Amino acid sequence: MTSQVFYRKWRPQVLAEVVGQEHVTRTLLNALANERISHAYLFCGPRGTGKTSTARGLAKAVNCLTDGKGEPCNTCDMCTAITEGRAMDVIEVDAASNTGVDDIRSLREKVNYAPNQARYKVYIIDEVHMLSTSASNALLKTLEEPPPHVIFILATTETHKLLPTILSRCQRFDFHRLSQNDVINKLAHICESEGITIEPEALRFIARAATGSLRDAENLLQQLTTYHGSEIGLAQARALLGISDDWRARELLKNIVDNDIAAGITTINSVNSDGLDLRQFNRELIGYLRALLLIKTGSKETLDLPDEDISELKELAGRSSLDRILKAVKQFGELDLKIDNYSTLPLEMALVDCAMPVSEETRPPAHRAEPAPAAAKTTPARQPSPQPEKPVMSESTAASISVPPAPAEKVAETPQPTAPVSAPPASGPPVEEKPEPEAPVSTSAASGQPVTEKPQPAKITPATAAKKETVQPATAIEESPLAAGSDIEQLRQNWSRIINDAPDGMGRTPTAALLRSAKLLSLKDDTVMVSFKFSYHKEKMDSIDNQKIADKIVSSFLGRPCRVCCVYEHENNHLVKAALGMGAQIINTEEA
Repeated sequence: MTSQVFYRKWRPQVLAEVVGQEHVTRTLLNALANERISHAYLFCGPRGTGKTSTARGLAKAVNCLTDGKGEPCNTCDMCTAITEGRAMDVIEVDAASNTGVDDIRSLREKVNYAPNQARYKVYIIDEVHMLSTSASNALLKTLEEPPPHVIFILATTETHKLLPTILSRCQRFDFHRLSQNDVINKLAHICESEGITIEPEALRFIARAATGSLRDAENLLQQLTTYHGSEIGLAQARALLGISDDWRARELLKNIVDNDIAAGITTINSVNSDGLDLRQFNRELIGYLRALLLIKTGSKETLDLPDEDISELKELAGRSSLDRILKAVKQFGELDLKIDNYSTLPLEMALVDCAMPVSEETRPPAHRAEPAPAAAKTTPARQPSPQPEKPVMSESTAASISVPPAPAEKVAETPQPTAPVSAPPASGPPVEEKPEPEAPVSTSAASGQPVTEKPQPAKITPATAAKKETVQPATAIEESPLAAGSDIEQLRQNWSRIINDAPDGMGRTPTAALLRSAKLLSLKDDTVMVSFKFSYHKEKMDSIDNQKIADKIVSSFLGRPCRVCCVYEHENNHLVKAALGMGAQIINTEEA
């Protein structure tokens, strides 16, 4: 007993039966009616869209013994011979198997022979993009000026791989992916003719899984009938394709929206434990993410989903931002699961990656490690005061001490950043009480009593950045030069606050989240050096967009253009610190 697969049994036998390519078939029928047949055609488009079927239909139409100026009759000897694949004048060549120049030379020799029975000798060259460059060049002359009794029909799925000289010698027809309705209608006709009972939702599910390829859809339908017989339901179609129930994809979608990494990883591993196809599951998730994106942007009318699914997606869209949805689409859409289809690691990494920046932004209110800089603001004056307690320097005594010569040089450098530096030492201790804004700098008075009052003025905002440099001559003992020392202290004491109060909403960007995890090292020549504990964070920070935002955040606080330079924490050793102190710059980093 002989049987045929559905895609061969139900192959279109006339041009009008080709599904979804009316722009091609109508043009060819008009050319047949007006006897304007070209010597070379190029059919290009995705797989399973009817390229080879259209080529065979055209070959029958030009050689039909009944008419030859329209649709083939499919009853004459020539049409029957072409349908059964025994016509000697219709030659199909698989370019994927005959890629060499010798194969094309043999074809060129046979082209000159007249047809045996047919009116035209038709050469159908499938996957023509697989020909080698020398073979393509050998075909050019014959393709441009073939004998009058020869027609070439080239078919390919990758037009960009063809030589431009071949493209210029052919009439090109682009075949489009089939719509879901076209595929459903064709499958319904096949089921009705074959006596198959199938649920409408199962047909829709098969059409969606075929992604516009009718041949793939027909193969899936035959697989279902082979296993389940003539009664097919939606659950059986899902089981055949290895797709989880819809609730799993929606559950992972909820985990992404809620930033619940632990629950998301549990869902992914549950899918993997059941032996389901992770690639298909990822495609299903991307479909829901796309639907969520369209609903968020107000384009829900383009979705082909049940009302209850759209209602649920609307609720999720209201709980998420457009940036989060877009990032999730990019992260999961760029996954390549072809290498290892059984590993959950790519899905887990995409989940963590799209959730991590948001989790870091929302971490300070609940995390106890982040408020440390804020707590330090209550005792910022105690940091500089114990260190200079050895010489017990104050603003009034700094100029009179002659033992350490270095401080005198640093005080002399104060006119470089701003001119008003001379005002504080001339006025002595009372100057600190007059200008209230200048008190935030930890320049203790000679009596030492204001030390307890310094935690109050330690609150610093970016708006007062320019004044900070003019009132910190005493604290400059530990940093060189003076202006850089005061700036680095303010950066260290207010690092988290600087990031949170950044203008233009920059404090809520993923870049700000990365900066919060950074450790401030130094400030020299308007270059702020920070280190990261994890190399992954450092690599993320090195991107052009993140670098620009980081520079703007620091520059807006200091009041002058600055640059943020990032290093890996392992590079932050004593040798690197010593080199940076001597004026060296890090130009490249490598991990051991």
